[in-house]
Amino acid sequence: MKTPAVRLLLALLLGLSAGALRSADKAAAPESRVTVVFDHPEKYTDLKAGDSDDENERGARDYLPQLKEHVEAEAGRLLAPGQKLTVTFTDIDMAGAYEPWRGPQFSDVRIIKDIYPPRLVLNFTLTDADGRVLKQGERKLSDLAFLLRITRAFRDDPLRYEKELIDDWLDTELREAKR
Repeated sequence: MKTPAVRLLLALLLGLSAGALRSADKAAAPESRVTVVFDHPEKYTDLKAGDSDDENERGARDYLPQLKEHVEAEAGRLLAPGQKLTVTFTDIDMAGAYEPWRGPQFSDVRIIKDIYPPRLVLNFTLTDADGRVLKQGERKLSDLAFLLRITRAFRDDPLRYEKELIDDWLDTELREAKR
């Protein structure tokens, strides 16, 4: 039978080793090659999940992490070894719009028409393994024919048009940088 002192010593050792493992995991985790920043999202043209202020906040809270995750995944897949990409979104205007004249039953319905294309404004910096800048600049992305395209995303993804716009830009920008 173990004495309380032995139990305390075992618990202490287990706690220290678990903390050391957590620290080692953090140290071993690779540094992200893609950084996504949203500059003043409260000033974006449109990032709403509905037609009220609460839904605007909910849209930013729900949509920005999805966009960030998407950019990180797609750019990470396309970057050459050693390259790093920093993307700063300065404005987002989602595809579609809310049309309040349709009545209160449509206050949470985003109407998708070709007159409401997705628009993204971003700044980016692409660097190589030595930290030299390969490309940088501002891009104003828009797709006036977004409804005519077949998207890779699911139909129920509220950001499918914006993600497709980002994918096209990344394909073009990073493919040119690999040459």
